Amino acid sequence: MTFEWSAIWDALPSLMDGTKMTIYITSLGLLGGAILGFITGVITTYIRVPVTWRNSALAIGAVVLFIAALNWIDFGFLQDDQGNISTWSKLLALILLIAAAVALRRYVGVALSFIAQLYILIIRGTPIVVQVMFIYFALPMLVGWRIDGESAAIFTLVINSGAYIAEIVRGALQSVPKGLQEAGQAMGLPFYKILIFIIAPVAWRRMIPAMGNQCIISLKDSSLFIVIGVAELTRQGQEIIASNFRSVEIWAAVAVIYLILTGFIALVLKLIEHRMRVI
Repeated sequence: MTFEWSAIWDALPSLMDGTKMTIYITSLGLLGGAILGFITGVITTYIRVPVTWRNSALAIGAVVLFIAALNWIDFGFLQDDQGNISTWSKLLALILLIAAAVALRRYVGVALSFIAQLYILIIRGTPIVVQVMFIYFALPMLVGWRIDGESAAIFTLVINSGAYIAEIVRGALQSVPKGLQEAGQAMGLPFYKILIFIIAPVAWRRMIPAMGNQCIISLKDSSLFIVIGVAELTRQGQEIIASNFRSVEIWAAVAVIYLILTGFIALVLKLIEHRMRVI
């Protein structure tokens, strides 16, 4: 068997299209995951609610009662003659939701912390393939609207990377000495300024290696979206092999492209880590 370089050159345009799609999905997924992970990490760090059997039972009971109430209440009065929910009904529901949040504002932080911890537990405890299959196939059956493969891949990567980034953020924030926060409080600074200008710069330096690892993992995880037909790099390689049967050359080219992408991410993060080094 000979290694045909011409098979790689012929397949290069398609592989480049797949590479662009991989970069696009990974970039948007990590951007959304970083925002979601930062918010979730801050909530779980500074609003501490121990996940005990009692708290879990109370939360599950509250969800069950809420769902039962939704099934019991007749929402026909909110619908017009065509069966659609009118704008005024939506506005009324929003006002009632805000009123309930204001009435229960002392419990909002506790609820957010518990939801954040439950979100992290569920996402880290299930494979990303199961998550994308659920979002692409099961979610339309539950909510009644269809989502395309590209959007499903991005949304899956957002919630998946967000759960891991949340733990990275939480670990970095907890590693910052409490004296820095106390110093900010002594200066009379509000919490958000303490977090942004005092704690975050120190925590960011400590989370760079773990964030780089997560970026590389998310990039490689994008290859799993082949199961829903997204035209990313691995999918393009599979389709090329189906047409020319040159699996050795094509998979070697795909592996080299992934290696270049992950190497570039590692190099950029090394440069950032070097520039932000204190000593």
